[in-house]
Amino acid sequence: MPKQETRVLDLVQMIECGELRLPEMQRRYVWTSTRVRDLLDSLYRGYPSGTILVWETDAEQQPRDLQVQQKPNAFATQKLLLDGQQRLTSLTAVLSGKPIEVRNRQRPIDIAFNLNHPEGPPIDLLEVEDDANGNEEGTEVDEGSDDDRGENVLQRLNGRVFAVASSQILNRPNWVSVSKVFASQNDWELVKDLVSSPNDPQFAVYLNRLNRLRAIKDYLYTMEILPRNLSYEEVAEIFVRVNSLGAKLKGSDLALAQITAKWPGSLTIFEDFSNTCEEQSNFYIDTGLLVRLLVVFATGQSRFRTVSTIPLAKLQSSWEKTKNGIDYAINFLKQNAGIEGMSLLASPYYLIPIAVYGDLKDYKLAPSDSSQMLQWLFAGGIKGHFSGSSESSLDADLRVLLDGGNFGDLVQMLEQRFGRINVEPRDLAGRGQRSFLFSLSYLALKYSNAVDWNTGLGLSLFHQGHSHLIEYHHIFPKSLLQKAGFDGADINEISNMAFISGKANRNISNKAPNIYFQEIVDTQGGDVLLKQAIPLGFEMREIGNFGKFLEYRRQRLADLINHFMDQSVKNGQVRSFDL
Repeated sequence: MPKQETRVLDLVQMIECGELRLPEMQRRYVWTSTRVRDLLDSLYRGYPSGTILVWETDAEQQPRDLQVQQKPNAFATQKLLLDGQQRLTSLTAVLSGKPIEVRNRQRPIDIAFNLNHPEGPPIDLLEVEDDANGNEEGTEVDEGSDDDRGENVLQRLNGRVFAVASSQILNRPNWVSVSKVFASQNDWELVKDLVSSPNDPQFAVYLNRLNRLRAIKDYLYTMEILPRNLSYEEVAEIFVRVNSLGAKLKGSDLALAQITAKWPGSLTIFEDFSNTCEEQSNFYIDTGLLVRLLVVFATGQSRFRTVSTIPLAKLQSSWEKTKNGIDYAINFLKQNAGIEGMSLLASPYYLIPIAVYGDLKDYKLAPSDSSQMLQWLFAGGIKGHFSGSSESSLDADLRVLLDGGNFGDLVQMLEQRFGRINVEPRDLAGRGQRSFLFSLSYLALKYSNAVDWNTGLGLSLFHQGHSHLIEYHHIFPKSLLQKAGFDGADINEISNMAFISGKANRNISNKAPNIYFQEIVDTQGGDVLLKQAIPLGFEMREIGNFGKFLEYRRQRLADLINHFMDQSVKNGQVRSFDL
């Protein structure tokens, strides 16, 4: 297999002119901006950064564009990128200063370079991302949140070479956009706010660093080229084997490669359906979840080991079941469970048994079925049913349903595994935003008619207008609690959270409860606080009584959540209720 050393700039130009594209087996771009930041840091330091794997073929294929702007391919042959998509897409976006397109949205990749960075090895350890829970949107910035933002964060970032750009960072004279450096030939304009004249000795230091940054375009990647005489099926097998080593891709990615080898055009079909779900229902269904459910319908289990043996006709008929099952599961979650989007689910896996059961019942379900499904959904989320060995738990559920069981049987399995499935105040202690109890608290408050403290609007994840979007708010501000010496787990506990609009959150900022509670009562009345399970007693508003406040609210939220679940299970769907 031939190999050649290729500069980053040459690879970027191959992408922009359309010479280098993606085979259908490659999924979409998923890197976050922090991953791009760390890639640039590695290249700037000259660290190894992997290889590039390309297949050059004369055969007619269905290539896909990378998610950066590409011209039509004017070449007789096609170079298809098998390994290196995330790196080269990122580098193309940064060097060109153009956004990438993710799920039909333009997303800029803007990384800032610190002209005053310290020399020597990196001082920050690399943050390892969890594929299962990572943010694929990649719009995060290198700043804290809530009361952590400000000078302390900027001081910490000044110890780095690169950071995810924000207006706060780029307003500092020592930070400059990497894309701007590559676009500019006037170095004086980039550094003039840091030095008095070109004769300043520090000017030469900055020039050296800017040239070192621009030298990233000359970084050499080893490009391995697969021979033209390979079939698509054989290349798909190579893709699976290469990406299985070191678990660079998830199992669903590798299964998808095998499916596209057998079913050309299938990835586009899956992605179109995923986009339709998001556009019509505000549910983003990851392609990996669709592939897993497709495998379930085709094989009766959820693991990907036998994907390559599934006949094409079986894949296509199972896809029809997958579409119908997902449609039903989304409708059930929205209409019966009150779940407005995937962010409120403890795990995407909850859609799979619901979809399978709908198909098994030919979508003719009794009221008892809905009640049992809701009980399983809520109880499973509370107990972390799909945390840990999620595939094993999923297959155990599927075996019960496929053998003629129902969700009542699945609830009994949860009770045998976890014991009680109701919520007690102690369950909320130390539990934060990542817990499903956070979602249940939101749902319980929403359906007990809680409202935003500014507008009086009921709670919803999809209010019109940015200022009306619901956020979680620390009732006792983090900065005040930290100064008072309270533990971080208590500070970020669900019991210290209220759900209000972004505008109301910003108006409160870090005011103490004994100040802003009274402002709310004077303008909106005390009922809006009571509807968010917040006591009106003056003694509960003092920082020194924060521990008592948490005890009160844990009890109140536990009661609300249990009542919400009991009423929903009884009725087979969520309904509003009074406190």
